[in-house]
Amino acid sequence: MPQSHKETHSDDLIKELTEKAKMFRREILIMTTNSGSGHPGGSLSAIDIITALYFHHMKHNPKDPEWEGRDRFVLSKGHACPALYVVLAEAGYFPKEELATHRKLGSILQGHPDMNKTPGIEMSTGSLGQGLSVACGMALAGKMDNKDYRVFCMVGDGETDEGSIWEAAMFASHYKLDNLTAILDRNYLQLDGATENIVALDPIPDKWKAFGWNVIEIDGHSMREILDSLDKASSVKKKPTIIIAHTIKGKGVCFMEGQVKYHGTALTKEELAKALEELK
Repeated sequence: MPQSHKETHSDDLIKELTEKAKMFRREILIMTTNSGSGHPGGSLSAIDIITALYFHHMKHNPKDPEWEGRDRFVLSKGHACPALYVVLAEAGYFPKEELATHRKLGSILQGHPDMNKTPGIEMSTGSLGQGLSVACGMALAGKMDNKDYRVFCMVGDGETDEGSIWEAAMFASHYKLDNLTAILDRNYLQLDGATENIVALDPIPDKWKAFGWNVIEIDGHSMREILDSLDKASSVKKKPTIIIAHTIKGKGVCFMEGQVKYHGTALTKEELAKALEELK
């Protein structure tokens, strides 16, 4: 049956989702270490939000991935696909055994999401700056077809240096896409270093407001704040919403947190053992 969000956010729900996200952190690290490559840092910063979307907020049906009434999720920062893969596997879109094939030749789980190979992937992403434009198209199509589905798009803060993000932001505001929610994974680190040292983004909330968006800022690792912000976004009319989620790259593993080296470097087996001990 399709998933849908509940009316209240009980302590039990918060605990359940938090524990799921912790389990997913372990699976992300095991998967990327086994494949010897991947992007663990940004996957760990994004996993709490993706967990909340798929296991509480979004309408979706793993038994029918093409169900017309489903909500859509676009992972614009496609390199963080390990986070999406572990969630899709747990939800039942494909067997969890497939996680062991990550990045291997012929696997359905490649280094960036492929909508033609992986059940549950709405858009092939990884060429940064393009996912929000696709999400705008999905949201506009929903409006034109009088459908009630919602579209969610996670973008990276390094990715937000790209001009195409801001073109999409103007488009969404112009067409009043209130069925679109963007989520900025604001972990302050990109491939080459700190975002503010490369092309400074702040004051990022003011910029999105100036582009006509409703802006919500949260702690992107507080499950309660994540759920509350998603509910608030769903109630906004006549404008799109962006949730600026302040996160930590490598969240959950002390030696990974805030370290740019883990943007695109898998853990060694020794590092993995330490990480898994911390994530018990």
